[in-house]
Amino acid sequence: MSARAPAAADPLAPHALSPADLQALLDAERAGEPFLAYKDAEDRLRLFHPAPGQRAPAIGRRPETDLAIDWDDQVSGLHAELQGIAGEWAIVDDGLSTNGTFVTEQRVAGRRRLRDGDRVRVGRTVLVYRARRPSAVAATAAAGGAAVTLPLTATQRKVLVALCRPYRDGDPFASPATNQQIAGELFLSVEAVKMHLRTLFARFELGELPQNEKRARLAECVLQLGVIARHELGG
Repeated sequence: MSARAPAAADPLAPHALSPADLQALLDAERAGEPFLAYKDAEDRLRLFHPAPGQRAPAIGRRPETDLAIDWDDQVSGLHAELQGIAGEWAIVDDGLSTNGTFVTEQRVAGRRRLRDGDRVRVGRTVLVYRARRPSAVAATAAAGGAAVTLPLTATQRKVLVALCRPYRDGDPFASPATNQQIAGELFLSVEAVKMHLRTLFARFELGELPQNEKRARLAECVLQLGVIARHELGG
């Protein structure tokens, strides 16, 4: 394989695409599903389509990753992950990579929601995120028109409110509060917070999920079900 140029090049830069590339790009956009466009080691346009329902497609230099960038020695073996929520995607790098992941040249710290046209840089390689404009939907009401009621202790409820507080502005790609943040807000020990969260994971039947997904899924569940109302999260 030929080596890439040391500087990261925009794969969709003006005049960078052949007529065949333009047609492939147009066909992918017409299909309406999000995808990433990038150039391989031989400067050929490639399109990566995350599969609907696929859990956290991995990006890295290892051949086992879903999007393998094996020609770029500045890309880590496991560099970053994609996370899909309701038809939209975020890039996740919470310490996976050595050199960092960048969106519009801002380093990702944890999780960053992707928007149409975002340039994602891993090593020397630029990936362009393309997505159709999401349809506007009305707010979801709980079944029967009322919030779901679950038996929770006062402390469990406070833990859930603190866990969900980063979502108060309505961004579904926010990250839930850490154990340390919850402990500091509620004047509890970190071990006590962990104990309450273990009970809540079991209550919401999330115990079988991977450890790194449980917290975000718990926050998503309690907000979607109306167990915790957004007005409880503060301004």
